[in-house]
Amino acid sequence: MTLRLPCTDGTLRSYEPRPEPLALTPGAPFTSRTVFSAAHVVADPFADTTPDGPAAVDWDATLAFRRHLWSHGLGVAEAMDTAQRGMGLDWPTAAELIRRSAAEAKASGGRIACGVGTDQLTAGTLAEVRAAYEEQLALVEESGAQAILMASRALAAAATGPEDYLEVYGHLLRQADGPVVLHWLGPMFDPALDGYWGSSDLDTATDTFLDVIAAHPDKVDGIKVSLLDAGREVELRRRLPQGVRCYTGDDFNYPELIAGDEQGFSHALLGIFDPLGPLAAEAVRVLDTGDTPGFRELLDPTVELSRHLFQAPTRFYKTGVVFLAWLAGHQTHFTMVGGLQSARSLPHLARAYELADGLGLFPDPKLAEERMRNLLSLYGVNQ
Repeated sequence: MTLRLPCTDGTLRSYEPRPEPLALTPGAPFTSRTVFSAAHVVADPFADTTPDGPAAVDWDATLAFRRHLWSHGLGVAEAMDTAQRGMGLDWPTAAELIRRSAAEAKASGGRIACGVGTDQLTAGTLAEVRAAYEEQLALVEESGAQAILMASRALAAAATGPEDYLEVYGHLLRQADGPVVLHWLGPMFDPALDGYWGSSDLDTATDTFLDVIAAHPDKVDGIKVSLLDAGREVELRRRLPQGVRCYTGDDFNYPELIAGDEQGFSHALLGIFDPLGPLAAEAVRVLDTGDTPGFRELLDPTVELSRHLFQAPTRFYKTGVVFLAWLAGHQTHFTMVGGLQSARSLPHLARAYELADGLGLFPDPKLAEERMRNLLSLYGVNQ
């Protein structure tokens, strides 16, 4: 049956849901790229909490979603911004998430890397920032997961120039047990990170970032870049020391960056690979065979959905990710920690449904349609 979906101008349009999903099944491990999906957390819908109260997580559903990603060959990037770090997920709950997911990864044979930040602090001195990073690094390493050194709001506030970033990151890399991933998250994802690496000039910031890596290349597995600037990422990855990987975090330009050019390519650590998991995995397996046009044919059509979910204000992309997980049947409700399900409008969600359904992302299109109808009815849209 036709759905009536709301437009941004207040009118309704007709949409005919797709009758069948894409046929996507787990396959062989990837051989040409290392690919992580930054995974969302599933809130406990029955918790008696408030947006500024402690996070309440449905652990069974959260871990089940990670098993879903692993089953398709994707690695899980845990406790990242997709999991609402700094936007509803407090550090005690993030620590529990890391412990549980790392144990589940070991039991499932899945690859996992976990975010190391400073969200115990709202502000602090450089010494306090280092101590907060150290606490989280120790927990991640004790869990057996790879560490991702995330950009820190507290460090951005405390640092007075590039030398402070060089000192803090150098200290952490010297004590890390193994190679880590350095994460550069742009201000479009978190305005508090403006001027990271000691300068709002991206060329100057890039030089500092590369100085950190050059001083400790044996302790850097790779970099995760989320600046939504394909040209800058290509330039940066060409300047990396031999053996240091570039993991694209560009949710606008990921097909071309993963496909690469004659001088190299990016691996991936992407929030959009949460809803795209099985389709993204299928595309990478095609790329493994050397069929770049086939890879692009599968993945290019997904960019419109990704750009929609990550449109400004980009930091609210998590709402669309969780919304699609609900429609796809990975969770029984559309509730988020911190009440963030309210962060996107009904027209935005309706368009996300339309684009995802058109791609065949919903394993049960009838379930997705039924849930979309229920949401529309809740908002007063009569069908």
